[in-house]
Amino acid sequence: MNVEDSIWDKLTRVVLGLLLAAFVVAIGVWYLPLIRQNERMRREVMRLEAQVQQEAETKRQLNAAVEALSNDPKAIERLAREKLGYAKPGETVIRFEGTPTNTVVPQ
Repeated sequence: MNVEDSIWDKLTRVVLGLLLAAFVVAIGVWYLPLIRQNERMRREVMRLEAQVQQEAETKRQLNAAVEALSNDPKAIERLAREKLGYAKPGETVIRFEGTPTNTVVPQ
């Protein structure tokens, strides 16, 4: 027996296919905000990890500076000369000052 599908059987298959497609689209639309939130959170985690690495490098540099100032008298001497302008007896200190730029001349 060769029975052809009736129009109702074909329409039923089309409707079931469309319902399945609508179901898949609905799930996609439902999870889209969660996917976007996940992407935002991943970007934030990456930004914070980069900031942590930067702060760790700063910590390392500061610890090295503290170690040098704690153990090396020449480092203390160099810091006093640079920051405070101290000099040994008999030395001449020369300071260079930058020229002011973008000054407004009153008329």
